[in-house]
Amino acid sequence: MMASLILFGLIIGLLALRVNLVAVLLILGAYMHIVWGDGEVVYIVEDMWIALDKEVLLSIPLFLLVGSIMGRGEIAKRLIDVMRELTGGLPGGMAVATILTCGVFAAISGSSAVTLIAVGSIAYPSLIKEGYSKSFSLGALATGGTLGVIIPPSIPMILYGIATETSIVDLFTAGIIPGILLVSLLSGYTLVVNRKLARIGFSAVRLLIALKAGIWAMLLPVILLGGIYSGYFSPTESAAVALGYAVIIEMFVHRELKLTDLRDVAIDTTTMMGSLFPILAIALSVNLLLTTHQVPAALTEWMSGMITSKFTFLIMINILLLLVGMVMDMVSAILILAPILLVLGRSYGIDPVHLGIIMTVNLEIGLLTPPVGMNLIVAMTAFREDFGLIVRGVLPFIVVMLVGLAAITFLPQLSLFLVR
Repeated sequence: MMASLILFGLIIGLLALRVNLVAVLLILGAYMHIVWGDGEVVYIVEDMWIALDKEVLLSIPLFLLVGSIMGRGEIAKRLIDVMRELTGGLPGGMAVATILTCGVFAAISGSSAVTLIAVGSIAYPSLIKEGYSKSFSLGALATGGTLGVIIPPSIPMILYGIATETSIVDLFTAGIIPGILLVSLLSGYTLVVNRKLARIGFSAVRLLIALKAGIWAMLLPVILLGGIYSGYFSPTESAAVALGYAVIIEMFVHRELKLTDLRDVAIDTTTMMGSLFPILAIALSVNLLLTTHQVPAALTEWMSGMITSKFTFLIMINILLLLVGMVMDMVSAILILAPILLVLGRSYGIDPVHLGIIMTVNLEIGLLTPPVGMNLIVAMTAFREDFGLIVRGVLPFIVVMLVGLAAITFLPQLSLFLVR
């Protein structure tokens, strides 16, 4: 008991002092190995190696590379052009086109930040030019960027699958209907709010021109996801195929990418992975130790005595994850909480795949909630706008996302229909 209290106090103290997360996890791992393990801190290195010795981890940098290449080249712009012509006859068509483009782009990059920057850098000036308010435009882009989390392929889903040993292909499949639901809700809200704005009008000729220019961009998600769901590619292989396709299209078809751009993209991606992989290794090593010493089982027994119904548990888990999303980044939350919540969820009869989708959507909303909402920070940096203005812009979209979260939580077939 005393050791647990010391551990809890250590966590609070380190977080209050704003110690780097990698250092916090390393200290906690070492403490747990000394107190509950075999007393040898060196074992944490062995656990870290075991945690990272997984082929599927290769897909993460590959998907990030794909997204970065698309953002630097013409793919993002041509996707926006196609979606804009498709929605030209609708009120608020440009805003709907932005949401749809984020959805399609997310189905390639797997990353919310990459989606926000790539689509936002092109769409934001257009939205302002067509009469949308800054607040609404920033809210739409920040929220649209989060679709990279729920629409497969999704890097957070890959991490959840690794942390809980759940099929990543099943998670990708389960994310399709919830992803479509969220895109539909966001698009519907956009139509209602902007119903008085002038329409650019639908033109079949302009649409055909946009499709001709954007056909190679539109084929990328078809090849990527088609390969995964048909069984031809594993998630890692599909990421490699998508990377090769994106490089060929941008360098030799669109001719917008140079060798120097590839170097810069590789450096940027390596920098991102340098911050992600240490957290991943240490967090997974801590999870191994917790499992070995049956900490999740003890927590399950304790929770079962307090919460007797599945309905109550689902409400509590949503509240917990929404609060966690306000103060913790998505990667850390998944790696630390997913293995424990998985055991608790199973005790209440919740499917691990459904739980993964619930967790992903909750933490997706966390990308929009201050103080550490990643998409808020990315939008503030990318568009050089006031943080408060961005927060006001996303608030209505958060309400819409919460409606989608409620449906996904209490209607499990939305996630499991295509899986089971």
